[in-house]
Amino acid sequence: MSYDPPRPAGRLLLTPEDKEAPARTRRLRGLGLGERPEPALDAFASRLAGHAGTPYAMVNFLVADGQFFAGLHTPLIAPVVRSDGTSARLGRSLPRDHGFCPHVVVRRKALVLEDVCDYPRFAGNPVVDEFGIRSYLGAPLIDSTGMVLGTVCVADIQPRPWGKTGLATIKEQAAGLVARLERREDDGLPPI
Repeated sequence: MSYDPPRPAGRLLLTPEDKEAPARTRRLRGLGLGERPEPALDAFASRLAGHAGTPYAMVNFLVADGQFFAGLHTPLIAPVVRSDGTSARLGRSLPRDHGFCPHVVVRRKALVLEDVCDYPRFAGNPVVDEFGIRSYLGAPLIDSTGMVLGTVCVADIQPRPWGKTGLATIKEQAAGLVARLERREDDGLPPI
C-alpha cells in the first residue's frame, strides 16, 4: 500500500492531494453551487437514500476549505450512540480528511466500500467512529469540461454488498445529476 507524502507535522496523509481544488472552486462558484443547501439536491439525496435503502445520502461538493453537502439526507435519529450517551449528527460540512468523497474526486472514478473496516486506509477515517459509517458507495460528478465537481454517495452503518448493480446505479445517478446541472446552466436558469 502506498501513501501520499507526509504532512508537515509528520503524519501520513491518508487523503490524496487535490490539485484541481482551485479550479473546482471557481467552477462551482460559476454554477452557484457549493455555498448553500439546495432544496432540490436535498430531495435528490432523499430519493437516492430511499432507492439504496441507506440512512445517509449526499451530494457533496469539495470546496476550498473542505466538503459541503449541498444535498443531504440523514436519519432523523443519529444511529451511533457514544459511551457517554451522546450522538453525532452529520451537518452540512466536513473537513477534507473526513469521509471517502475526496478519494472519489481525486481518483475520478466510483468507489465501492462494502465494509470500510476491510481497508486499513479507510477503517481509521473519522466518519467510522463519529457516525458509525461501515459501507460507502460514491461516484464523481464529472461535467462536460472534464472537471470533477464533487460526488453523489450513499453510506450505511452496516456492511453492504453493493455489487455491480449498486455501482451501475450510483454512476447513473451521478451522470443524470451532472446533466441536470448543466442543462440549467445552458438555459441560463438560476442554480438548482
